[in-house]
Amino acid sequence: MAALSKIPHSCYEVGHTWEPSCVQSAVDITSAALDVSFKIYAPLYLIAAILRRRKKDYYIKRLLPEILWSTSFLTANGGLFLIFFCIFRKLFGGFYPWSGFGAALPASYIAILLERKSRRGLLTIYMANLATETLFRMAAARGVVKPIKHGEVLLFCVTASLFMFFFRSNDGLKGFVFSALKFIIGKEELPTHSTLTEPVGSRPAEAAAGVEPAALPAESSRRRNLLDRTRRLLESICKRGPRHTCCKHHHDNCISYCVKGFIRMFSIGYLIQCCIKVPSAFRQIFSKPSRLPSIFYNKDNFQLGAFLGSFVSIYKGASCLLRWIRNIDDELHALVAGFLAGISMFFYKSTTISMYLFSKLVETMYFKGIEAGHVPYFPHADTIIYSISTAICFQAAVMEVQNLRPSYWKFLLRLTKGRFALMNRKLLDVFGTQASRDFKDFVPKLDPRFTTPPSAAVLPAGGDLQLGSL
Repeated sequence: MAALSKIPHSCYEVGHTWEPSCVQSAVDITSAALDVSFKIYAPLYLIAAILRRRKKDYYIKRLLPEILWSTSFLTANGGLFLIFFCIFRKLFGGFYPWSGFGAALPASYIAILLERKSRRGLLTIYMANLATETLFRMAAARGVVKPIKHGEVLLFCVTASLFMFFFRSNDGLKGFVFSALKFIIGKEELPTHSTLTEPVGSRPAEAAAGVEPAALPAESSRRRNLLDRTRRLLESICKRGPRHTCCKHHHDNCISYCVKGFIRMFSIGYLIQCCIKVPSAFRQIFSKPSRLPSIFYNKDNFQLGAFLGSFVSIYKGASCLLRWIRNIDDELHALVAGFLAGISMFFYKSTTISMYLFSKLVETMYFKGIEAGHVPYFPHADTIIYSISTAICFQAAVMEVQNLRPSYWKFLLRLTKGRFALMNRKLLDVFGTQASRDFKDFVPKLDPRFTTPPSAAVLPAGGDLQLGSL
């Protein structure tokens, strides 16, 4: 079937099939988006305020305005899209292959201007990441590019390598990224201008293993539970291990340093994964209490822990090994150690994580280029990038949902309370994007009084008669 450049159907037949009126449809979407947006941002801002230990004055004067501020942004993004979708149809007399992009571009631009400036950068990074992934899927579906096996792992290795190099460099990273890496990796790998010169073996064996001599009598009197036995086993393994003079982990030898790093981040990752599963399983606990152990002993719960733990231990182990081999502490070691640590993503393969961190890396390098005077500064770049990125994702949501990240499609369905799935995508199949591939069983119930007459049906050259009436 030949792909058309335009279809003459009304926006009721294509877009808002649940309601003939464009105005009422826009009201429906806006009210749905308002309700959902408030339910998203209210607990989000409240939890953030509690974690940041905000004072009472914040809860009284600033909490509600900030919630409404972000709620208006997300509401506008959803409601304005349908408004411009209908406006463009009336202006151009039909729908084109770019109609989804065209409607979302001005809607997204207006919406992001309603959001707080402090949040625009984060939103831009997220949407740019999502748009890049969507474009790649579109290109792969058309045979323009071929997906690389384990491509997300390779991308993460490269990204981790550069991030860790910036982390080890003086003034390499700032803000949230620096704080996050400091928490994950530890302050021992922070950049310094001098290295330690304490000779190996100058400390007692107990201190080298991270055990204070005065604590040994008290330790022997403790109950030998599972945790105690595990700790003693690790100490017996790491007790006689060496530490290079360039290593900055004062209280541990190199082996203990890596093992403890793995245990710490594995525990954190495991707890995070468990906390994620608890809300979804909470309802089932009362009806089927037997499922409670699966929350804590499910194989999936260990994946994030294995990913974080192995990332830290591989990075620390590679860094220590390079210090032993080269006999110096060099920030260039972070390039090799970071790349090797990226292999840990095999435990928790995620295109989302890889793409987000890569987008964050591009942003970091861009601002470094501005500081160095090598890259020009573009005012309002965040709003422009956000608008274009969101428009790309909405274009996919209209024309080829199969190439959109499933989690984002579920978010759009939630935001519109399912109405985004009510588009008559069978009419859009003429554009050659397989728009209705995931909606084969959906047939909208339209009022014949508001549909396009059969005489307006389109007949492409060499093709069959397209749907002019339903």
